[in-house]
Order: sequence, then structure tokens, then C-alpha cells
Amino acid sequence: MILDKIKGPKDLRKLGKDELSTLCQEIRDKIISVTSENGGHVGPNLGVVELTVALHLAFDSPNDSFVWDVSHQGYVHKLLTGRNDPKFDDLRQSQGYSGFLSRDESVHDSFGAGHAGTALSAALGMCAARDLSGESNHVVAVAGDAAFTCGVTLEALNNIASTTKKFILILNDNKWSIAKNVGAFSKYFNELITNPIYSKFHKEAENFLTQFPGGDSLIKFISKAKRDTKELLAPSSIFEKLGLRYLGPIDGHDVTSLVHFFEFAKQSDEPIVLHLLTQKGKGFPAAIHEPEKWHGAPPFNPRSTDTSKNSNGAPEKFQDAFGDSLVKIAKHNDKVVGITAAMPSGTGLSSMSNAFPDRFFDVGIAEEHAVLMAAGMATKGMRPVCAIYSTFLQRAYDQIIHDVCLQNLPVTFCLDRAGLSPNDGPTHHGLFDLSYLRCIPNGVIMQPVSTDELLPMIELGVNSKSPTFIRYPKGTGAKINYTTTAFPLSLGKAACLREGEHIAIWALGDFVSVAEQIHHHLNSIYGIDITVVNGRFIKPLDEKLLKKHALTHDRIITLEDNVLAGGFGSAVVEFLQDSNIQTPVSRLGWPDKFIPHGTDVDVLRRLCGLDFQGILNKVLSHLSPEISSAKLVERT
Repeated sequence: MILDKIKGPKDLRKLGKDELSTLCQEIRDKIISVTSENGGHVGPNLGVVELTVALHLAFDSPNDSFVWDVSHQGYVHKLLTGRNDPKFDDLRQSQGYSGFLSRDESVHDSFGAGHAGTALSAALGMCAARDLSGESNHVVAVAGDAAFTCGVTLEALNNIASTTKKFILILNDNKWSIAKNVGAFSKYFNELITNPIYSKFHKEAENFLTQFPGGDSLIKFISKAKRDTKELLAPSSIFEKLGLRYLGPIDGHDVTSLVHFFEFAKQSDEPIVLHLLTQKGKGFPAAIHEPEKWHGAPPFNPRSTDTSKNSNGAPEKFQDAFGDSLVKIAKHNDKVVGITAAMPSGTGLSSMSNAFPDRFFDVGIAEEHAVLMAAGMATKGMRPVCAIYSTFLQRAYDQIIHDVCLQNLPVTFCLDRAGLSPNDGPTHHGLFDLSYLRCIPNGVIMQPVSTDELLPMIELGVNSKSPTFIRYPKGTGAKINYTTTAFPLSLGKAACLREGEHIAIWALGDFVSVAEQIHHHLNSIYGIDITVVNGRFIKPLDEKLLKKHALTHDRIITLEDNVLAGGFGSAVVEFLQDSNIQTPVSRLGWPDKFIPHGTDVDVLRRLCGLDFQGILNKVLSHLSPEISSAKLVERT
């Protein structure tokens, strides 16, 4: 195989045109094979195969830097930069490479990412540093059209021409983010590629391309339909108004022509935009037919393209429960609206979109705008529900503080993927939200133990007069043998599942089921009953119950899917200290470091001692006198 001979970018230059075509097909086959086993970003990577090959042919990585927006389309880049090895076969698994680019992984990864909108600003920073250092290397930012729904992308775009004269922006236009792109920029880009009067082609580019074999055909492609259009009628693109030379549209799947255009861009004496047209999922019919489904897919059968599992009797997923719950509430409250930032299916808001399309808003990859828009709606009596992943809500932190909580507006935030997103890794783990939200006044913060608790929590939020935050993990909830009927939800009230002695475990979310398992283990082996509490509320705490347990138990143990610093356990410690109660507290949660990607949640929890055995060992270390006493009684 040709791919096996590619140990680095320089090996590409030894290949002929036919070999490059074969290589592109082998790369697609490799990506489909690996993602079928491990899951991953299928469509985005299949769409940039020729683009990535051409980049490495025209530029000199790592001397020249590529900055990929999001970087979830970096699999091809990995394969061409010495990472076609067993660790790529284990992509997104504990022993394999990350599904995103990482500066720790390779010198060819000039900038790590996992969130959208980072490429232009980071690349511009590199250009500014290069210019100040008197160097001459190239910096290439590769951003999809969806990135232009991000405010930070537009902020960078506004600043490029005033900062550097040497900047290459590749606009990878495939009309998709995860979902179909929305908004005015999506329409604008469509006009650029469909209306002949918008097609811009500079004379120097034409002269440059005629030097290459086939250059005339490239000129015809990019200049088509302009013969009857007078040049004076052709308006400048928005890029040119901002000081960037615009060139396009360009076929993003023709390696030869891409190399020629990249060579021209290298000689440009002003910032330049190359507008490439690519097809998300190219080479894999299923991904072309359903781009949203195949943006990020679980393991699948590449022949049948079946990603479904036998779900008979399987617990409902939180995202599905959220969508169904919101529709139920919206049927009885016409003030309820759903807002998402380019994640209608991932969050479950597709259900709201189908049931109440006029009360559903997808704002694109613009979390700051989503939150601020919700605040505006709330001032006019609406009850907005923002469905945004925990890791992505970080991008709207100022709006949460300044525009929602400061004004005490009734916006409900539903934070999917709170806790671990194991295959995606540190850029997607939702391990910080309790810490960054708990310190803000006016907010209520909850976590359901199961999907059964989600509906009443959303109802509480929608009916509240204050900001409400509900966090829950990816996938299904914990398996707990109780219903919300037995423990009705009430603001600031925890659910004490069993009363015991010695130790009280206050747990959140699916850690409640771990606490239950520990209780059963201690009871069956040592005859010891401990107290188990489903905390439910992080803010406000159930101070009355917590005080009672602190005064009647030897120790409180907290369990949470959040970093320890500033989290649920910290809230417990602060309350007890302020109440002058000296009962010791052991806080169990994630340590003060970024957690890597891994095969699954269990592997990562075991790595940090947060699996059943690790937590049991911690509990046993605090129960040793009681265990000795229990064994003595058993022997006698």
C-alpha cells in the first residue's frame, strides 16, 4: 500500500499523480476502517482528504504551520505526519491517538483545539509572532464555513489586514457544521459560489496558473459564467472589504489544482482567502446522504452502515429524555422556547424543532449569542431553555454572569455531557461546570440521578424566577431503585435513599449508584449500614439534612463528576466550616489536571481511583475500627 510508505510529508513529493489518487482512496479506506471500530468524526475527515494531501505537498510542515479549526478533521493530517501506526488503529481509545490535534502528540500539530472558532485568531497570533521575529514561514488557517457563525472568527477577520501582510485562510466550504449551517453567512457563501457576478479571479492568479500544465482549465473553472458580466458590476466580497484577497470558488477535491492555488497563495503580498468547495463524507455514500448522523459516529458496520444497538429494555438517554420532556412542558406553556448552538440532535432539541418549529432557535456555533438572546427573551416574559454541552457553555461565561445572573433572569440551562466525554478527551469533558457556576449569585444548580428526575427538574427551572442550571452526563442515567414519586423534587432538598451510621455518602448523578453498590457491599460482607444521599441540588444545598448527618455521623464523603476545586464537595466543606461543625469531609472527584481521552468512562475513572474499587477502598480506610468490630462479632 502507498499509505504504508508515507512516513512523513516529504514522502508525498515522490508520488506521481495516479499514485496520489490511489493514496487518497487508501486514506479514506483507512479512516472508514478505524472509525468503524472506534467511532469518530467520519464525515469531516473524508471531506478533507485531497485538501490535506495538497497542503502537505505545497507547504513544509512543521516549518510551515497548519491551524485547523476544531481539528476534528485532523485524521488525514495524522496519517501523513508519521502517525500511521498501531496507535492510529486505537484512535480515541486509551492507548491510541487523540481524535483531535494536540501539541503534545506531534511537532506537526502546531495548535491544539476541540472547540470551533479558534483557527483564525490562533493563526494570526502565529503570524504576528513570525513577523516580529523576522521569519518568513507560512501560517495556514483551515476553517469550515460553520466557523464563521462564531463571533471570535469575525473578531479575528476584522483584525487580520491591520496585523500582517502574510496570512493564508482556507475556507473549507461544505455547508455543514454538525447540523446544517444556519444564518446569513451560510446564505452569503452560497451566493459567492452560485452567482457569477460574485466570482472573483485576480489577473496575477491567472498569469501564475498559466505556467502550470492544465492551468487553462483551472482558469475556466474559477471564471465560469463571467463572460457576460461586466467587471464593474462585480461587487467585492466581504473578505476584500476587510483587506483580504479573495480567490474562489475552487474545487476542493482536485489535488493538482489545489497545489497550484496554494503555491500562488504563498506568493501573495497581502492576506488571502482561498474558498474551497468540499463534500462532507466524500467517498462514503452513507455519510454523504446523512451528514449530521455521520459527523461523529459510534462504531458501525462499514458494509451495512448500521450504528444502532439493540435497545430493547435499555435505559433512555438523557438527550432523548430532555427532548421529550421539553416538548411535554411546551405543550402546556406557550412561553417555553428552545435554543441551541448548532447542536439540535446532540442535545435532543430536534424534538422541539419538530413539535414547535416557531419556538425553536438554532443560532449556529455561537454560544455567547445564544445565552444573550435567551436573556433578551426572558426580559419579555418568555421562558427560554438553552441546551448547550457543558464544555461549550464555558464559551459564554461572561454572558451567564453579566446578562443572565446579574439581572436574575429566568433562563434554564440544560448542560448535556456533564462529566466525561471519554473518546473525545479533555476538550470535551464537562468537568468544570459546577466550579464555574457555583460561585455566581442567583443561580440554582441541579443534577438528576436518572432520566426520571429530569422532567421535574426542567419544570422547576421553567417555573422559577431565577437562572437554573441542570447538568447531566452523556448517555443514560444511573440505575436506582426508586422513583420521583417516593422522593418528590423540591427546591434545595436532597433525597436520602437510606439512613445508616458511621459514614454518610452524599453523591451526585450516576455516582449515586456507586454509593448504593458500596452500601450493599458493606452490608453483605460486614453487616454495616451507611447513609446514602442523592444530593440533587448543588446550589442551594440541603443544609438542614447535611447538618443532621454531620452531627450524627463520623464522616461525610462526597462523590461528584466534577473537578474537586470549587465543586460539590467544596460547597459541603464551606457550609460545615461556616456552621462551625468539625465533622471531617472526604471529597472524591476529579483531580487538578486535565483528564485524557480514553476507551470508556470506567477506564478513566479507574485511572483516577473513582471506580467502585477505588471509592470502596477510600470508604474502608475510614471504617477500619467498625470493620474490626463487625468481624469480631461475626466470629463470636
